[in-house]
Amino acid sequence: MPYPVSIRLEPSLTNRNRLTTAFRLILAIPHLILVGGIGFGAASGGNSRTTVGGEGGLLGAVAILLAIVSWFTIVFAGSHNAGIRQFTSFYLRWRVRALAYFMLLEDVYPPFGDRPYPASIEIADPPGPRDRIAVGLRILLAVPHFIALFFVLLAWCLTTIAAWFIILFTGSYPQGLYEFGVGALRWRLRVEAYMLLMVDEYPPFSLT
Repeated sequence: MPYPVSIRLEPSLTNRNRLTTAFRLILAIPHLILVGGIGFGAASGGNSRTTVGGEGGLLGAVAILLAIVSWFTIVFAGSHNAGIRQFTSFYLRWRVRALAYFMLLEDVYPPFGDRPYPASIEIADPPGPRDRIAVGLRILLAVPHFIALFFVLLAWCLTTIAAWFIILFTGSYPQGLYEFGVGALRWRLRVEAYMLLMVDEYPPFSLT
C-alpha cells in the first residue's frame, strides 16, 4: 500500500533561472520565516533543555503546539480535531512549496498561502480509529528516522552546493542530484507529517 503522505513535483532540470538560483537563499527568506527551512535533528542547550526536530518557522511553531494538544486528544479520547488537521495540512502544503523552491527543486517563486504550484503534498485521512499507543510513543518511535535524516540531509546539503554551482555554470540541474533532492524532501516531510500526528502509519526508510 502506498504511504498516506505523497509529495509530487514537476521536474525542472533544464533552462534553470541562474539569477534566482544565485540569490535563492535571500529570496526564500520570507518563506523561511513563516514555514521554516530544511533543518532536522536533535540539539541540547543549557539547563538540560532539549529540543527535537527541525525549525518550522512561525506557522510551524503553531503546528507543533497544536500537535501537543492533539497528542492528548488522541491518546485520551481517540479523536483528532478537524480544525487542527486543516491547519496542519495548510502548513504542510505551504511548506512543501517553500522547501521545493529553497532546495533548488523548482524555479517558480512559491505563493504566500494556498495556490497552485509545481510542488504539492497530499495527506490521506486515517482509515479508522487512531492508534493511541503509536501516538503516545510517537517521539520514541521516530528516533531512528531522526538519526537517518541527519545523514540524508547532510548528504543533501553537500550535493545541493554542487548542484548550485552546476546550475550557475550550465543552467541545468543534473538528474541524479535532482532525484536525490526530491527523495530527501519526501522523506523529510513524511516524517514531519508523522510527528505532527497527521498519520499513524510508520514512515518508510526510503527516498522514493
